[in-house]
Amino acid sequence: MLSTKSLISELGDIPREWVFEHYLQLNEKLCGQDVKLKSPFNPKDKNPSTYIYWAKSSGGYRFKDFSTGKTGDGVTLIKELLNLSTRGEAAFKIMTDYNQFILNNKEDYSLREFKIQQKYKVTEFTKRPWSSLDAKFWTSFKIGSKLLEEYHVHPLFNYKMMKEFGGELKELVVEGNHYLYGYFRTDGTLYKIYQPMVKEHKFIKVREYIQGTDQLTYDKKYLIITSSLKDLMAFKKLGYADTESVAPDSENVLIGTHVMDSYKLKYKSVCTLFDNDDAGIAAMIKYKEKYGVKGVHLTIEKDLSDAMKENSMIKIKEVLTPLLKKALK
Repeated sequence: MLSTKSLISELGDIPREWVFEHYLQLNEKLCGQDVKLKSPFNPKDKNPSTYIYWAKSSGGYRFKDFSTGKTGDGVTLIKELLNLSTRGEAAFKIMTDYNQFILNNKEDYSLREFKIQQKYKVTEFTKRPWSSLDAKFWTSFKIGSKLLEEYHVHPLFNYKMMKEFGGELKELVVEGNHYLYGYFRTDGTLYKIYQPMVKEHKFIKVREYIQGTDQLTYDKKYLIITSSLKDLMAFKKLGYADTESVAPDSENVLIGTHVMDSYKLKYKSVCTLFDNDDAGIAAMIKYKEKYGVKGVHLTIEKDLSDAMKENSMIKIKEVLTPLLKKALK
């Protein structure tokens, strides 16, 4: 890497980690670790929802802001952060600021040692019987045992995670707090862990999977893309006969083009039904712009499952049905 003692004229000569450290005013140097902080785009963000992470595929740092749905590399970060029109403007700003930085500082980024941190991976889990607390939690959203069984949701006693650190394997065992659930595929494969009472890391992704795929029959007219498995089950509880549903890993993860093309061939129409917050609205707009898929903006509560918790199904259907008809035209 070019030493920071010389002025640069190419964006590629600027250390990617510098962009994040400088503009986000991080209080730690990026040396391969992931960092979580409050959203720089959303002043209402009360809990950290922006992740700065090392992306192996691109060999550099990237960001993902869950409160707004914004994601990308350092250039995209500056374009969005400073409200610039193009990536070219952002790149020019970065080069100008970096050259000023190296004139005023002695730090040499070429000497920094990177140690890419391994992430914990779920290796084991233990199921437990259903309890009255589980029943109270799920039925508050009007989701009963039949739906939980159909979508292979099962309570867990604990799960084990492991990662390599310093040449040794580190083990972490997480015990259940009465509200710990595993999401499984039809073949018994665990793909996600749900911890609804935990502030951070409510979801632990184990494997890539578009939720609800195993339950699709492709013999319905319409497909509804929801924001979560809980919302998917809540929607199915409403009993719309001509619909099926799926849910990506999160609203911020766009379903791939080839999969969306397949959905459009198999269903008369497709629409999204995401959360009533900045991230949900941003995701709805992305699906509309990229795939021409209309979105349903349900404003009763933050999301459909919360709406089911706080309102009668009759009231929800009175509001939701005309919105669905409009989006699925």
